[in-house]
Amino acid sequence: MNEEKENEIEKTSLYSIDEFEDSLVSSTLKEVCAALKEKGYNEINQLVGYIMSGDPGYISSHNDARNKITSIDRSTIIEVLLRSYVSKL
Repeated sequence: MNEEKENEIEKTSLYSIDEFEDSLVSSTLKEVCAALKEKGYNEINQLVGYIMSGDPGYISSHNDARNKITSIDRSTIIEVLLRSYVSKL
């Protein structure tokens, strides 16, 4: 084995929980928004209602959207959305 390959094997990969969390929340939000649109709802209004009140009734059960969004803590959703927004400023 050459020296370059040995160095690659010995390197430790960094794992970012923030990246994983952002990806999970983003994909869930995309699925939930798609389900809300399919049912004819304004996805922004419905998500704001859910995030502000905590009432899952704002989210349709279509395509399991309600279960998907309620599996993520609302404060985590807000954190991911803000992190995304602020990174684009």
